[in-house]
Amino acid sequence: MKKNVILFFISLMLTIDHGKSCTNILVSKGASVDNAVMISYAADSHELYGELYFRPAAKYPAGTQMDIIEWDTQKYRGKIRQARETYKVVGNMNEYQLAIGETTFGGKEELIDTTAVLDYGNLIYITLQRAKTARAAIDTIVALIKENGYRSSGESFSISDANEVWIMEIIGKGSPVIIKDKKGKEKKVYNKGAVWVAIRVPDGYICAHANQARIKRFPLNDKANCLYSPDVISFARAKGWFIGPDSMFSFADTYAPLDFGAKRFCEARVYSIFRRAAMSQNLSPDYVMGVHDAKPLPLFIKPDKKLSVSDVFALMRDHFEGTPMDMTQDIGAGPYACPYRWRPLIWKVDSVAYFNERAISTQQTAFSFISQARSSMPRYVGGVLWFGVDDTYSTVYVPMYSNINKIPIWFAPQNGDLYTYSDSSAFWAFNYVSNLAYSRYSDMIVDIVAKQKILEDKFIAEQAKTELEATNIASVEGEAAAIEFLTQYSNSKSAETFYTWKKLGHDLLVKYLDGNLKTKGHHVEHPLYPKWWYQQIINQTGDKLKMK
Repeated sequence: MKKNVILFFISLMLTIDHGKSCTNILVSKGASVDNAVMISYAADSHELYGELYFRPAAKYPAGTQMDIIEWDTQKYRGKIRQARETYKVVGNMNEYQLAIGETTFGGKEELIDTTAVLDYGNLIYITLQRAKTARAAIDTIVALIKENGYRSSGESFSISDANEVWIMEIIGKGSPVIIKDKKGKEKKVYNKGAVWVAIRVPDGYICAHANQARIKRFPLNDKANCLYSPDVISFARAKGWFIGPDSMFSFADTYAPLDFGAKRFCEARVYSIFRRAAMSQNLSPDYVMGVHDAKPLPLFIKPDKKLSVSDVFALMRDHFEGTPMDMTQDIGAGPYACPYRWRPLIWKVDSVAYFNERAISTQQTAFSFISQARSSMPRYVGGVLWFGVDDTYSTVYVPMYSNINKIPIWFAPQNGDLYTYSDSSAFWAFNYVSNLAYSRYSDMIVDIVAKQKILEDKFIAEQAKTELEATNIASVEGEAAAIEFLTQYSNSKSAETFYTWKKLGHDLLVKYLDGNLKTKGHHVEHPLYPKWWYQQIINQTGDKLKMK
């Protein structure tokens, strides 16, 4: 294989397989029907368990240190200074309605600092404990990496509060280098920290990112809408990666140049979000399919209509249906149009490399959420983390208010793990259903989506009444009582979802047992394969199976 082809595949795998291949949608206040700021996040990893994290608010004595355990590897990385006060965090949203999501874009491998303490996961969850607003979160991330270094590869962060939403892209400066002084003595020279840029999503617009850096040229003198590290351009110049005027500098093109894989596996997911949210713009798929000189996707897009929470649920459920990349249409989908492909993403036949599409909805999702933050409401009731486990297409998003005091047992950490089945774990209940569905997808997914819709429609319909009751309780008994009411509500909705899904799994097993179909009246039918599938069998076997 030629050298440039080998380098292409190395770049491809760094882009796609590093960390978690995730998808985020960012919705500004003016782009939502209820003036809520929303972000979505799918934590897509074959090695991550779906659970809802919880960190209570706390106060610490001066000088307290905290242990840093790397999120991806669970390895101990050292200690950092603990804040004097931390805030309550439910999943990826805190009690002040601050929410953070991410996608890994990799970028230039030599910029990873393997000696630093903080990885991207710790940046998220420590920042959620220390910041109240999106701008304060950006400041906190910058301060943390300045003090403790940044050990991950390139990351795109979605950072939102009840008023604003920002996309922030960050990449390290590499590991320390050994130099010799005039006397020949060796010493390490550190370039600790990271280069970064953050842009506020304009009001009325949405943004998305999916494992590829998306910020290109950015305004250099607009602090209200764009923030960046002082050396984001000079560092690139010193490395010899950029020449020309500062106004022409592109973060993405410099630190994470696009290749075919970045377009097809990453930007394609952004395209699918944008095309569905803004059908009137008739976006072409040429760019993400690798057509030379095709027009790149914009960083932001104005949706055709303001989005509701359920609209964002729908945008997170996608297999490229209705596009040339539709995963239900090629032979890999089998006779029942299953839009999932098992790893590897890239595979070879006779030394020729091929690939599977990488859609938003994917089987390896551990958990996902849509955060909803509303400045028009008291913060104890304004923040909702709509949380689900397993594949976004077949999950149910359950309202977890961001001020609750207790995590539902069905979503709780330590309730089973990736290698240990738990009969009370939502992760395992949802995986039981989805893995059943893979065998007869086009039929079973109809039953799954119907049950999903009943639950989600009910939760959304109950929302206004629930929140009014919470505010009434707060006015009479105080905020603590309202928070306890919302805690019980969130827990009860998770219980309803869990038991509904346990029963759904059992019902699907009975209904589709052994390839048959049980209908009402205790009648057993024997559905045929689609005609085109029988033809495929004939094409493959010739007269071998022909009746004689």
